[in-house]
Amino acid sequence: MTKVAYKNPRRILAWSEEDRPREKFILKGRTALSDAELIAILIGSGTTEMSAVDLAKIIMKTVGNNINKLARVSVNDLKKHPGIGEAKAITILAALELGRRRDDLVEKQKRKIIDSKSVYEEMKQYLLDKPNEEFWILLLNRANDVMHTLQISIGGISGTVVDIKVIFKLAIENLASSVILVHNHPSGQLMPSIADAQLTRQIKEAGQLLDMPVLDHMIFADNGYYSFKDEGQM
Repeated sequence: MTKVAYKNPRRILAWSEEDRPREKFILKGRTALSDAELIAILIGSGTTEMSAVDLAKIIMKTVGNNINKLARVSVNDLKKHPGIGEAKAITILAALELGRRRDDLVEKQKRKIIDSKSVYEEMKQYLLDKPNEEFWILLLNRANDVMHTLQISIGGISGTVVDIKVIFKLAIENLASSVILVHNHPSGQLMPSIADAQLTRQIKEAGQLLDMPVLDHMIFADNGYYSFKDEGQM
């Protein structure tokens, strides 16, 4: 009897290229990946029954989808999952330890947002000398400390597409208290366009419905910035 070969739809190689974690990392950037997708990259491969992403999701579920709790588990705890041997468990925990050490260094810098100038200084590391327009958000806690700085989209030299749902999904998932919007103008033009003003209004209104205040929208350029809040437009 002839055996018929078939492709398991759960295998990552059977997915569209933009949905594979490594390809997604290259195409959309590291911030576009979920915690499970990043862990899947560390794992490398899953089992015959599940992909690396499925396995990573199961691992995350056991710690309540809390990356900080995952960093506290032991090698033996991770080895309880099918497909996770000692080498993969050590790889995951080593990556999380590097992240912890980086956070320790950043924490000492007291990254508090007190005005538009501090937003501009925070964003220089991400947006200086960028040739394409990018849209980012700062997620703040109640003390206005920066919790996360995340890229939402990247476009061409004169525009980028922004999905408002993605902004607030990330804000809610990260338990942020407020949001600051930032996008750059590679041309150096600081004045907002009609589309910039309309988008700002839509995002602000969505934030009001979700009790997620949008504190400012900054247009970033290498030679300066424009703050909607400073100009009385927030």
